[in-house]
Amino acid sequence: MSRPLPQPVPVREGRSSREVDAFCVEFAPRAPGHPAVRDLQHLLADVPSEGLEARLEWVERWVAWLRDPMPALGLMEPTEPEAPAAVTRLALWVRVLEARASAREPVAVLVREVTSATSGLKLFSQVGLPTGLGFLDEVSERLARRLLPSPPENHQLSELLLRLFPDPGDADLLEGLPPELLARLSTLLQGGTQPPVRGPAMMVRTSLVDALGLLAVQTAALGLAEDVRDRCPEVSFRSSPFLKLRRVCEGVQARDAAPDSLRELGDVVEECQQVVAIVSSHLEQYGVSVDLVYRLERIRRSLERMESIARVLGAEPGEASWREGLVLMTDLLRQAHTDRSVRAVVAGNARLLARKVIERAGHSGEHYLTTTRAEYHRMVHSAAGGGLIIAVTAILKLYAATLALAPFFYGLALAGTYVGSFLMMQVTGFTLATKQPSMAAAMLGSAIGQGGTAGRLSHLMELIPRIIRSQIATALANMGTVLPAAVGLSMLFAWWKGHPLLNAAQAHYVVDALHPWRSGTVFYAALTGVLLWLSSLVAGWMENWAVYRRIPEALAHHRALRRALGDEGAKKLAGLFSRNISGLGGNVSIGILLALPPVVGNFFGLPLDIRHVTISFGQLCLAGYALGPTAVLQPDFLAALGGIGVILAINLGVSFSLALGVALRARDVPVRDVVRLVRLMSARFLREPRAFLSPPRV
Repeated sequence: MSRPLPQPVPVREGRSSREVDAFCVEFAPRAPGHPAVRDLQHLLADVPSEGLEARLEWVERWVAWLRDPMPALGLMEPTEPEAPAAVTRLALWVRVLEARASAREPVAVLVREVTSATSGLKLFSQVGLPTGLGFLDEVSERLARRLLPSPPENHQLSELLLRLFPDPGDADLLEGLPPELLARLSTLLQGGTQPPVRGPAMMVRTSLVDALGLLAVQTAALGLAEDVRDRCPEVSFRSSPFLKLRRVCEGVQARDAAPDSLRELGDVVEECQQVVAIVSSHLEQYGVSVDLVYRLERIRRSLERMESIARVLGAEPGEASWREGLVLMTDLLRQAHTDRSVRAVVAGNARLLARKVIERAGHSGEHYLTTTRAEYHRMVHSAAGGGLIIAVTAILKLYAATLALAPFFYGLALAGTYVGSFLMMQVTGFTLATKQPSMAAAMLGSAIGQGGTAGRLSHLMELIPRIIRSQIATALANMGTVLPAAVGLSMLFAWWKGHPLLNAAQAHYVVDALHPWRSGTVFYAALTGVLLWLSSLVAGWMENWAVYRRIPEALAHHRALRRALGDEGAKKLAGLFSRNISGLGGNVSIGILLALPPVVGNFFGLPLDIRHVTISFGQLCLAGYALGPTAVLQPDFLAALGGIGVILAINLGVSFSLALGVALRARDVPVRDVVRLVRLMSARFLREPRAFLSPPRV
């Protein structure tokens, strides 16, 4: 929020309204009564002669006068083009100082004293750059700055920047100021009638050179860190440009930013940027660490800051120098506002991690797709096996509910049941329909973000029908196997014990709990969809973690494993781990996540539950057998059967939508590309619906 504009300074004793009117007529003959002119005359008459705080307050009032959006029509000459209010006011200010030496002298002294009493080192070397050495340090630092009051730092120009421009939109105002006007103003204020040995421009230049040195030291330390060097094997330690960076900046300082030293600095900075690009590409291939991504961003932005400072130092004095200076100050102001946001640092540093996680999840989901008819049939058989296991899972879940267990142990029993079932599917190679959408959506988002538009759309036009028909086949096979398996197990139990698995009360409870509008089925199904999506993120994160930590390589070269299994055995174990770590993380996580809602809800007194479509359908089949054939035709049972369809749509839709949304955001896919894809796929579905429902004949 921008600060309120200061009220005009009241006319002091000895300053008559006649003098104010004369001032207005002299400098704005076309608008002598314009408030901007009167406020300017008040400011010039009230320049403080001592005290840093008083001088800073005066500068703040002057910038507020410049930022005033009030139209400034009539202040310029008729031949001059219309300009924004800030430009018009700046032109008026320059005109007044050029015409009146008595007004210029106090302002020049004020500028000189403020510049000499404040340091610009922090402004140029820290503002807009991450301050910590890691992601968590930066987040905690920003939270502390937001929640705790900041102590005054009047001796820092960095404090003055945000004090003068508290609104993020002020960067546009600063960017729009004409460099030629600022150059004229700088010339006027170089020191007054008695210029000092080092004027304001020289002091700022010294701060810029010092900032280069400080940035070089910090950036070199980050660029020579072990994890950065490990991911850039192409560049040896001795030839690393980060070693040269500090030496080159010392040369810039010693030679007062001579042109040849600045050119050498530019070459070394470019080499450092190439190293950062190599490390980033290595991360794209071998896994991501949030802290490493954060430090790479710090290096990248520091190098860009050094380039900006070098351009300012290398520009010709005058308009060219101010043009580059405006670019630097505008960037400083924008980044200063952005870097106060916790959300910005989390979003920026998590983007590459999210991209890598969805790529890993998408890679894990490739085996869920079918292309040929043989693959389609294998998918159906795999899903049929998954239905058999889910039928047993539904029985074990209902059995756990009949036990008099404390909430913790009930949740533990549920988690063990789910995890055991899902791991059994992984070991046997069986498939569950609800695990497909988030994995397939991650793979779809990864495909959307790759290649050119034409090739990408062509690939997606083939990929999406494969995803849809594979999903339909898996869901139908799961449900088609759960029904006979649940009924068959119920018949076997009834033959053994003499009564069905469920009594009448339990069966009616299951039917009522699955009613689509008389229960919380819709909400619970959506919650389950969210949990399914979260498990896909865990699966991708686990694979990324294993690759980043190089766990498969460590297993393949582990001494104890090589002695016990031999070299080939250790390599096979490493390959087995690499292929299954994603599934292991996903299956364990979804088992625990599905067990959490009832336990957490019981702890807080909330009616939380999950509605997983295949498990719910298995329970409904058990209830139908217990109630008998006539009961399954009753309205309540048919409504519960409709509830299964609702659960199926919500489970798959929520998990797919969330996974696709994260994938698209991680890939920065434009909305227009998504809309175009939807239109093309809709047209193809109307033209070739068979491609979305069954595999090709050949």
